[in-house]
Amino acid sequence: MSALGAAVLIANAFIGERGWLATSRARQAHLDLANDIAQLQHENWILVNEARRLRDDPAAIEELARSELGLIRRGERMFIFTDRAGVR
Repeated sequence: MSALGAAVLIANAFIGERGWLATSRARQAHLDLANDIAQLQHENWILVNEARRLRDDPAAIEELARSELGLIRRGERMFIFTDRAGVR
């Protein structure tokens, strides 16, 4: 085998379609996707638990109505404080 042939085989082993560089990139892409999947599974778990809580727990619905919609119970009073520029 000539030195040129050996050089071509070595170069192909590093930068070829199935060489070390391509394998390394594929391995990193796999790790990135696995991390993305784990993050999405965690977010999905949180949403499933929140949905279950809202479906089964009336206190959770009340909490959400109060915090997100600003609703109050009958008989309660809501005080709204605003900053007024120039008022002393």
